[in-house]
Amino acid sequence: MGDPAGVGPEVCLRLMAHAPTQERCVPLLFGDSAVLERVAERCRLGTLPRVVDYARWELTWDKIAEPTIVDFVEDRSCAVTPGVVNELTGRASYRYIRAAIGAAMTGKVDAVTTGPIHKKALNAAGVHYPGHTEIFAAETQSDRICMMLTCDAITCSFVTTHVGYRDVPELLTTDRILEVIEISHAAMSRLRGREPKLVVCALNPHAGEDGLFGNREEERIIAPAIELAQRKGIHVEGPLPPDTAFLPNRRRKTDCFVCMYHDQGHIPLKALAFDVAVNVTLGLPIVRTSVDHGTALDIAWQGKAEATSMVEAVKLASQLATSRRQMVSSHA
Repeated sequence: MGDPAGVGPEVCLRLMAHAPTQERCVPLLFGDSAVLERVAERCRLGTLPRVVDYARWELTWDKIAEPTIVDFVEDRSCAVTPGVVNELTGRASYRYIRAAIGAAMTGKVDAVTTGPIHKKALNAAGVHYPGHTEIFAAETQSDRICMMLTCDAITCSFVTTHVGYRDVPELLTTDRILEVIEISHAAMSRLRGREPKLVVCALNPHAGEDGLFGNREEERIIAPAIELAQRKGIHVEGPLPPDTAFLPNRRRKTDCFVCMYHDQGHIPLKALAFDVAVNVTLGLPIVRTSVDHGTALDIAWQGKAEATSMVEAVKLASQLATSRRQMVSSHA
């Protein structure tokens, strides 16, 4: 459900009522029914779907065949104020995430799609993770992962994510860049059903201008990773200057852009497809997708939130889960 004080409850309820989604899968919403009831009333979203208590849902999970809320009974749910995040909302959102991950790891659900969380609220609750990606990595004990944002117009994966700009160069290594190239190549091969074409972005303006800008990261770190990937048969080129890498002609020919830092890929992607982009964590033992927007506290519980990104995220999660099942079946 995401943070209870944000738009997560609203977009999740809109998703639960979305007919094409119900045809694609059986959505389960890990959240607080008391909060969802208040949101449904304020936003005029009708009655809630079926509600089951989290403490008992595992006894009947294999019989659930309709949209269902897995309810975490929070004694202080009435204290949640729309647009106001705090320790309570951070602790609640973390609890929903961990429960959903546990359900996926034990095979009770095929995939997890997360609503937006608020990092300040998480930290107030003593949960010191930069974001969802790091929580999923820790809970699944995965150390070879990366973030990918995708939509029809553009797909980007990231070598670094939630760190300050001054820390990025020190975090770049040839091994890490090669790892992200390989993970991205595998994911795009499944999604496209063919050999994908990847582009790696440079770190510095003009790709360093032969050492004029930066500390020769392109020559020392990025280019060697690309060469190693090419030797493995991966169709990848770069490092390309970021200011021209995303031009229309290049986007039409590229399945995935490997970006060195957060905003290098987020800016072009959100400029092109803010409402429909989907966040995917690659390299996990489970399928995880997410909306590509924040908690939008300024419009929380007002009936203004669009559910398009959530719908697209669940659609992709279903596609990836089906692909994973087929892959497991073919190897059996």
